[in-house]
Amino acid sequence: MLNREKTIAALERKRTKFQDFSANQQVQQQTLEQRLAAFFRYNYATMAARLEAVGIAWPGARPTPELDHATQLCLPFPQSWGNHRDARAWALEILLNRPVLAVDGSQITPSKDFAPPVGAVQIGWFINEHRPGGSYVKDVEFEILSPDELSDDADGIQDRPDNNFPNQNVNCQRFVRECEKLCELMEQYASAPVIQRPLCYFDGSFIISFAGQMRPKNALPYRRAVQNLLDCSERTQVPLVGFVDSSFSHDIIRLLEALSDKSARLNLTDGTLLASLLPHWGDRSPFFECARADALSTEGNATFYTNVVFTYMRLTGDRPPARIEMPRWLLEAGRADEITDMVRSECVVGAGGYPYAIETADAVSVISQEDRQRFYALFQRWGEEQGLAVTQAHKALSKQARR
Repeated sequence: MLNREKTIAALERKRTKFQDFSANQQVQQQTLEQRLAAFFRYNYATMAARLEAVGIAWPGARPTPELDHATQLCLPFPQSWGNHRDARAWALEILLNRPVLAVDGSQITPSKDFAPPVGAVQIGWFINEHRPGGSYVKDVEFEILSPDELSDDADGIQDRPDNNFPNQNVNCQRFVRECEKLCELMEQYASAPVIQRPLCYFDGSFIISFAGQMRPKNALPYRRAVQNLLDCSERTQVPLVGFVDSSFSHDIIRLLEALSDKSARLNLTDGTLLASLLPHWGDRSPFFECARADALSTEGNATFYTNVVFTYMRLTGDRPPARIEMPRWLLEAGRADEITDMVRSECVVGAGGYPYAIETADAVSVISQEDRQRFYALFQRWGEEQGLAVTQAHKALSKQARR
């Protein structure tokens, strides 16, 4: 139980640190306003020239020609409605006969309570054709990961008592399978008329900075998966979007710094920056090319970053704008407004500013805690039938007995 008096006393001991943080935020805000004032004086050509002059290989982001059509980083959404019914009518008109699909995954990581180790990955997908009368597909694939697929003997990691590598391998398998399933579905639509090729959602970012913290051999599957996914979208000419509901990226912030003569860093996110610049539902920023400096890009292992463009869009009133990424070819093909309108429409149909297709794919793929318990019961029963020595830790059995 939380002790109120001790909690207040502990907060009081750190009062000055919180006050220092607040004061620093005020200084940061003043610096941001100064840099934004300078930033707004650039157009696409002068900004591109300035970046070439400063010679920073990875300035966080680079402008696209959309910059010249924005006012203080805002491209206003021209529609407005008096109620949700009218908004929904607009959304359904935009989506009529326009298929969308989404893929999501869930996993079961190895439990220390069971031997031999076993993991699993479930990939779910949802395809909505948006035809009159309804036409959709919901399905899943389930794959077991055996002990050899959960190990990393080549690096000798299993010898470490704090080894967490099986979990990392399961996470990697899930990520790769999600990308592979998206590619498989995109290939199925490659020969369809352009209007019948679906908007495909990837729940997350194509910019995989987290992989830069891994050993090169462990980062490689992530890099290949994203590269193949982007290549597949361009080859098949099937639209692809990466959706990040709560982004903590600071690519545009880094761009502001690159354009400034001063080196002081801003500890702000792009979402925080754009929250006040995109005041109304549906407003978005111009697209930027991603040029993030991270452990992958600076080592020459993320050339695909520059094939990703991103925008921020206001989709709720109580959260910062969402980050929406797509392959560069869609922007160059003049399809930015079409794609962003489809994303808006999916969010009107969905709940809480989230695309309906992603919500549904998540619901299809999710593995609950009850599912995990059922899985291990099935695994134990199956192992016994096969004559395998499946054991469960005494501590886990004790917990089950107490509950």
